[in-house]
Amino acid sequence: MPDIDLDISPEKVAWIIVRAREFEAKVQPFNADEETAAEEHSGILEDRHFNPTLRELAGFLHALNEDELANLVALTWIGRGTYEASQWQEVLRRARDNSDVSPERYLLRTPMLAEYLEAGLDAVGYRPAELEQNVS
Repeated sequence: MPDIDLDISPEKVAWIIVRAREFEAKVQPFNADEETAAEEHSGILEDRHFNPTLRELAGFLHALNEDELANLVALTWIGRGTYEASQWQEVLRRARDNSDVSPERYLLRTPMLAEYLEAGLDAVGYRPAELEQNVS
């Protein structure tokens, strides 16, 4: 039984983890020049101008409500080690009050987002590996 009830389904967090891993796995294009940089669909692991994984992840985050986004930011901070799971209410309040940057932009720009979310889920009592197995 999880220690904390989230305002976002753990399955949604698992989906974000899987997509963030796919996005983070992208590498610089091989032989990147003007001719190949314009190719939108070559090299699935190459980070091209048109990145369907990033667009899918950004669209998913954009569709979430404020509470779900605040939960993701809070899980990220806990997974990063900035806060402990026992501080959930405080970290959630801070995530809601953080107006420096949009939560979607913050999450998309966070290096190692997948690892932080996974560690955050684990810290609050969920089993991320089991949840990720069901993501398609």
